[in-house]
Amino acid sequence: MGVVRFFPFCTVVFGLWVSGLAAQDTGPRKDDPAIPKDQDTIVRLQAFLDRKLFGPGKVDGAIGEFTYKAVVNYNYATGGEDHYDWERVIRAAEEAVPVVYAAFKITEDLMPHVNAELPTKPEEQETHKYMAYRSLLELAAERYHTDETFIEKLNPGKNLNILKVGDVLKVPNVLPFRIEQVAKYKGYKEEAGLSGHTIVVDTTERMAAVYNKEEAMLAAFPITPGKPQFIPIGDWKIVSMMTTPNFRYDKKFLEEGTRGDQAYQIPPGPNSPVGIIWCGISKSGIGLHGTASPRTIGRSQSAGCVRLANWDAIRLPELVRPGARVIVR
Repeated sequence: MGVVRFFPFCTVVFGLWVSGLAAQDTGPRKDDPAIPKDQDTIVRLQAFLDRKLFGPGKVDGAIGEFTYKAVVNYNYATGGEDHYDWERVIRAAEEAVPVVYAAFKITEDLMPHVNAELPTKPEEQETHKYMAYRSLLELAAERYHTDETFIEKLNPGKNLNILKVGDVLKVPNVLPFRIEQVAKYKGYKEEAGLSGHTIVVDTTERMAAVYNKEEAMLAAFPITPGKPQFIPIGDWKIVSMMTTPNFRYDKKFLEEGTRGDQAYQIPPGPNSPVGIIWCGISKSGIGLHGTASPRTIGRSQSAGCVRLANWDAIRLPELVRPGARVIVR
């Protein structure tokens, strides 16, 4: 790849830097009357973008930074002449997502994935076998790509702290992240097509975009990049990919970037610090992975890795495989 590619929220360079390229775009027009204001329209829009692999962040019925970026990236990737054409995306969402909300019934098979007694200290977590959700509310929020606050808003009058099997919740109509279907310790090998794709991680815009060999954008997700002093700027490759990884918790490494003498082996699960999948890159100790705190994506920082919400991270094997190029900017 020697071609310069541009999309409005990241200057994506495959081998050549051209300064000033971002000036080609005028940025989001927040006063655009086409930008929806009502919750249902926004939830439908977010659910649609999420289905199309242009992550809006958590689905919460509010237009925030990542919903803006998802609209722009979707228009760019699908040939929209105006990257900020909200009406185009809203029309597509109305056709693809006619029903805005869904009903989620809590079933018995989900109960092994909840542990209200899960400790918060790593030295205590090490004694457990599984980093489960701490409540059914937390499970429901991640399953439907949102947060606990929005689930509560959609279900007024319900005591969500005492949910049980058989209870039914109103949730956004997204394609759910089903923790019970995540394969345990599944490794992924090179695959001719997907190993030829490229991920561009823009640590300034806090986005990771996936491109195919023809440099067409396939997906773009919000991320939390590592601390500035640990960000592995450069050109790398994915060298490993595995679901439900264990995690070596080393406080010194997380804070200073060097291995310490004391570490704890954290078991796998959705509340693991690395979430439900690990994609290691050719920079030792660094990878793209999930998170235990999806509502903080884009805000808090990790040590040197790139964090995605679990519902986005689990999609990576459909887009890239070991051998894929990773450009960190």
